[in-house]
Amino acid sequence: MTKKLYITFALLGSLLITSCDSFLDIQPIGKVIPNTLSEYRALLTEAYSQPLFDRGVTEFRTDEVTIRDNEYDQNYYSEIEKWNDSNPIPGTREFAWSNYYSIIYYANAIIDNRDKITEGTQEDIDQLVGEAYLLRGYMHFLLVNLYGQPYTKDGAPETKAIPIKLDIDLEKTPSRNTVSEVYTAILNDIESARKLIHCKEWEKQYSYRFSTISVDAMESRVYLYMGKWQETYNSAEKVLSQKSSLEDFNKENSKIPNDFQSTEVITAYEYVCKDVDKAFRATPMLKEKYDRNDLRPNKYFDVADKNGNFPVLKCGSTQFSCSFRTGEIYLNAAEAAVHLNKLSEARGRLLKLIENRYTPEGYTLKKNEIEVMSQEALLAEIQEERTKELAFEGHRWFDLRRTTRPRIEKVIDGKTYILEKDDARYTLRIPQAAEPFNNNITRVGLYGKSMKIKNRTMNVYKQPLYALLIHLNADDILF
Repeated sequence: MTKKLYITFALLGSLLITSCDSFLDIQPIGKVIPNTLSEYRALLTEAYSQPLFDRGVTEFRTDEVTIRDNEYDQNYYSEIEKWNDSNPIPGTREFAWSNYYSIIYYANAIIDNRDKITEGTQEDIDQLVGEAYLLRGYMHFLLVNLYGQPYTKDGAPETKAIPIKLDIDLEKTPSRNTVSEVYTAILNDIESARKLIHCKEWEKQYSYRFSTISVDAMESRVYLYMGKWQETYNSAEKVLSQKSSLEDFNKENSKIPNDFQSTEVITAYEYVCKDVDKAFRATPMLKEKYDRNDLRPNKYFDVADKNGNFPVLKCGSTQFSCSFRTGEIYLNAAEAAVHLNKLSEARGRLLKLIENRYTPEGYTLKKNEIEVMSQEALLAEIQEERTKELAFEGHRWFDLRRTTRPRIEKVIDGKTYILEKDDARYTLRIPQAAEPFNNNITRVGLYGKSMKIKNRTMNVYKQPLYALLIHLNADDILF
């Protein structure tokens, strides 16, 4: 018998704005419909404010993080750490699905209504719509890397991944698109964003918003995940031609680079570790990767706990909000350059990062090592630097997926757990919460709320909002 799964696709909810946008004085009071630029900006701000913590949670599936010795955290995350996706214990933290599609819906609502926006300059309307395109593309990118096979795996581009949603039609029942189709949609959204976004850099309080540099940074990451090296290199170099600053850890006032006030931050959008900031413990194996001349351990790790694991200093408050930063871009450029046999360029980008992370003496020693590395050794060095530099920022799981998908072995409470090389569990199954209790499609009413903008009440939605249940055949789902 063909089984149906019903996957919640959350639509627009209340407009409870949590950003630093002092331009708006927003208070929930009733029902509303957006018309003006400021109202649509508020809508996009709500999209930006939706929690996206899954990249942080994936760290538990890697070799760099374990769970602190705490009963609640152990119960909440232990099955994730053990890659037990098929029959986790009750109460296990589930990876999101509907949050991403909710944000996509916000973006689509803005894109679809771009010609109806009033009381704003065309330039500012274009900026808003461009951000919506990039946000939509980024959501599809996160979804396909959680629930689709890695693009670089043989045969993966033609396998089914996640539904692409490019409109607000509630009557359509989207089916899963292939990995290749999703990436094509992502790249199309990047190009659409590029034509519209004009703001190069936002003030710090608005740095969660996408900019022109965000477009190139995201493009660099997308092409990196596709293994398209020339395109990765071109995009990364375009970013660095506009913004190349790095935190110098030899200076006392240097900031942790994923701090939203860091000179490195390009886009301070996601606080990826919010869900796990207290539960994180770095493993001794990760700590040992840093040599004695590396200044990052003092920035990234607190003192060891009673079990010999290390609390993490790169999270713990919303100040560690960062989606794109220059440190990542240097590594993107270096990795792409190696694959293109541009070894001098690869060394240059890698060494620039290391110079700002090591003592002067340590940098000299490291430079001498790197200068004589073969192409293969240099690639391994760059990938190792990604592990050390981007630790706890939600990159490690995705990096493992897109590269070698190695065998990982963990010993937890005296029991051994193994993720085999190329294991199917490198791709998450559709969340269990999306599975139905019956075969009926249910619509859940969500009513819009009104807001007060500059002491003026407006209607955002006159009609009830709904959570759309996307129904898919069981054989259309990856388990």
